[in-house]
Amino acid sequence: MPVTWNSNVLGTVAKLPPGASATPVRERLRAQALDIARAESLGQVFLSYSVVPLAEPSSGNYRAGILRAGGESFDAPRLVPEQGELTALAFGVCTLGRGLEERVSTLLTERRASVALALDELGNRMLSEGSYRLRKRLLLDATKRGLCVSGELRPGDPGLALEAQHAVLRLAHAEKIGVTATRTLQLTPLKSLSVIYGVGPGLPPAWWSRCDECRSREKCAAVRGSLMTVA
Repeated sequence: MPVTWNSNVLGTVAKLPPGASATPVRERLRAQALDIARAESLGQVFLSYSVVPLAEPSSGNYRAGILRAGGESFDAPRLVPEQGELTALAFGVCTLGRGLEERVSTLLTERRASVALALDELGNRMLSEGSYRLRKRLLLDATKRGLCVSGELRPGDPGLALEAQHAVLRLAHAEKIGVTATRTLQLTPLKSLSVIYGVGPGLPPAWWSRCDECRSREKCAAVRGSLMTVA
């Protein structure tokens, strides 16, 4: 059964420290963006995930990284652990909905591009916080059942083809929170993300991160919440 809920992330994001490139002008624009988000109730994130048992977890295909769950196949060898037992995959999705992106478009139409960009950046931070809360909720639920969560991949990451997008959305029950993918596999609403995690007993911490090859890793606020495993 899918787990779906919504959460207000604006308060948490508003307390995050400014980035290294913050200037008085950027801080003023950020304050305006926060005021808009508060006044227009744009601080909600909507989340959904489902844990799906693996089919044939002891087969040769599994060891080769071909993971089958829910009638779908995923070529994701990074999720196969060296120790422990991978028994399921968790499929998750979160979104800010359409409200924030529509407000950004309105600001651009009003020729308030600087405020629009600040609001868009605020949206990115809220989506990052939503991703953290999705992962945290899954970790807590798994721990109650004596399971671990290890690894994180999003369609299009190194180690998971973008073509997995539709399967991930289906198994995450993304339709329940209004998330779909276009013909080019772009998520809509735009401020959305989808993800796969490995689940099972005794899984070790992942030795890799989906952020490893990102040039912005050292500056990224999202790395603060990168809990990969609960034992």
